[in-house]
Amino acid sequence: MNSFGRLFRVNVFGESHGASVGVNIDGVPAGIPLAQEDFLPDLERRKAGAKGTTPRKEEDLPFIKSGVFNDRTTGAPITILFENNNTRSTDYEKLREFPRPGHADFVATHKYGGFEDYRGGGHFSGRLTLNLVAAGVIAKKILGENITVKATLKEVGGIPDAEKGLEAAIAAKDSVGGIVECVVEGLPIGLGEPFFDSVESTIAHAVFSIPAIKGIEFGAGFAAARMKGVEHNDAILDASGKTATNNAGGVVGGITNGNPLVFRVAVKPTSSTPKEQHTLNIKSGEVESFSVKGRHDLCIALRVPVVLEAVAAMALADFMLIEQRSERIYK
Repeated sequence: MNSFGRLFRVNVFGESHGASVGVNIDGVPAGIPLAQEDFLPDLERRKAGAKGTTPRKEEDLPFIKSGVFNDRTTGAPITILFENNNTRSTDYEKLREFPRPGHADFVATHKYGGFEDYRGGGHFSGRLTLNLVAAGVIAKKILGENITVKATLKEVGGIPDAEKGLEAAIAAKDSVGGIVECVVEGLPIGLGEPFFDSVESTIAHAVFSIPAIKGIEFGAGFAAARMKGVEHNDAILDASGKTATNNAGGVVGGITNGNPLVFRVAVKPTSSTPKEQHTLNIKSGEVESFSVKGRHDLCIALRVPVVLEAVAAMALADFMLIEQRSERIYK
């Protein structure tokens, strides 16, 4: 439901226009250096304000409420809160009768009987990706300095040049999606399990917690379907597992093979488009035209890279802790 992981366990909570959003992280080893300042660089990368992002601005300061003492993790669960101060809930009261196409409004009302917090998308809001970024900062510390997790924006609206793609969207007065790629280097051989706990399935599980993600591919991805076997197979070059190519994306049999882990995600266009749309009016029972008001991102993909890094780090930190525990048992 709202939790992810086995040993490194992440639980998210809060709503977009509630008092705060937050995250509780269990399983963090004791003794890791951790202070508020450690979170700020990644949180800054996620912030709005740049062209194509929402004008809603929050301080996004992480308030560490438990699990840290004298700037070191204690081994107890870590709870982090982010206050919501810049909300305009009246923007959403007007839309209560109109479930927005592409949003969770309609299904949430059916699932929760109308008791859900609908303001700003409530618990379904991208605001909760703050929690993921915070968990990712701690996960990266567990992975260590020798493992790097880096995501980059590769396309906006189908155009490789992000700036041009954004300009095209502005000209069309509509929202656009994008492609984001994540590369993890320095991983050891052997992380992951076959079948249900494969590296791919676990990362995919985490990735789809990011609102607006509609697809994922590893290595050559869907292009593999158009390749011959000899083209796709990665020739092993030495005892370290280094391969001539990396069509597998660093994972074979669900297990890391020592090569860079590479995957890409498809981010859909922001559902809250400035364009006029049609949807069901719940009160009248008729399909009517309407437009979404309020403050929204023109292209969510612009802010996804740091969130993608975070969920990848979460999944991999969990694998690392599981592997370390296994090593202790077998010794």
